[in-house]
Amino acid sequence: MKKTFMMLVMMMISLATFAQKNELKAADKAIKSGDYATAKTAIEQLEGMVGSMDDKTKANFYYLQFMTYGGLAKTSAEYYDKTAEAYSNLVSTESNVKGSKYTDLAASELNTLVSDISAKGIADYQNGDYTKSKKELHEVFALSPKDTVFLEYAANAAYLDKDYDLALEYFTTLKDLGYTGITTEYSAMNTETNEREVFASKAEMDLMKKSKNYTDFKISNTESKRPTIIKNIAFTYVEQGDAEKAIAAVQDARKVDPKDVGLILTEANLHIKLGQKEEFAKLMEEAISLDPNNHVLYYNLGVISAEQGDMEKAKGYYKKAIELDPNYTDAYINLGSAMLDADKVLVEQMNQNLSNFKKYDEIKAKQVALYKEVIPVYEKANSIKPNDKDIVRTLMSLYENTENDDKYKEMRAIYDSLN
Repeated sequence: MKKTFMMLVMMMISLATFAQKNELKAADKAIKSGDYATAKTAIEQLEGMVGSMDDKTKANFYYLQFMTYGGLAKTSAEYYDKTAEAYSNLVSTESNVKGSKYTDLAASELNTLVSDISAKGIADYQNGDYTKSKKELHEVFALSPKDTVFLEYAANAAYLDKDYDLALEYFTTLKDLGYTGITTEYSAMNTETNEREVFASKAEMDLMKKSKNYTDFKISNTESKRPTIIKNIAFTYVEQGDAEKAIAAVQDARKVDPKDVGLILTEANLHIKLGQKEEFAKLMEEAISLDPNNHVLYYNLGVISAEQGDMEKAKGYYKKAIELDPNYTDAYINLGSAMLDADKVLVEQMNQNLSNFKKYDEIKAKQVALYKEVIPVYEKANSIKPNDKDIVRTLMSLYENTENDDKYKEMRAIYDSLN
């Protein structure tokens, strides 16, 4: 009786093994012919048998599963997760048998998938289809975890898609991974445009050294994105209506890096959102004391002050930024904008005095005087960045409204040449 039972067990094992081999062969044959639908049927038959497979057979199965779902993923995003899971299981299984046969075989398909899906994800992101791109960009990271930057892209896409729970999950993962996003950057000044250009690689930069169109070649590291990741976690909490968690997230980060001015500014901005002006002021003083010669810091303080409606303080900060960096174009633009804020009141007053010609003319004279005061600010910005359409358009309007016809025509010609 015992022998009979053992024979039955052996027969069942043999039949199971035979069935596994048949389905594996069927899947392999279908994959090679590009018939992923048939391969999927075979793979689904095998999924219930994984528990009885030895590691070598499992590795073969996960390889075929990866190839099947990878093939289907080329036309349907619903297979992204299954493709990544299959590849992860393949790598894990082969590490147990101390081999890489099937992992090596999968490498070419993996590279193709990563390239194809990343191209789709970036294109959808650029086209504003964040619903698609957040899935595609995360799939690139799932397939190739070393490409952490794609998790950052996926997190940003989720945030822009207003999928705040998912964005928070991705941003938090980046934080826990210690992601900085620091890369080596190769750049040079373009002598024609007078602007710094970044090259794709050192090889490209070396090639451009032979050209007379570039000077001042530099190799530098980009700034860490960690403060931005922390900031995004904080602002995701804000979008979820939880400003207290947002502040707590920033304060935790500041314990690690208490002198990070970016984090101080993030916390300050959160306090101002909550109407906590005293905390905001303290943090601003702290930021300035840590980096008193940082022109970008003063510029950011100007932006925050302008957002709060304090234009006089904003103008002071922009002027300080310009004092520290006389070629800071954005500071000139924002200073001009802050100065022109007074125009709103003048326009309103003129509208109220349309029938009072004397009063109207007095207010109009003040408006023209304001425009003349602002013109040198935008002229300086234009001298630094002559091909900026917004600056040219603003100057064109200012010249027209101050009846400076020659300058208006000059700016009009430049503006038309930029279109």
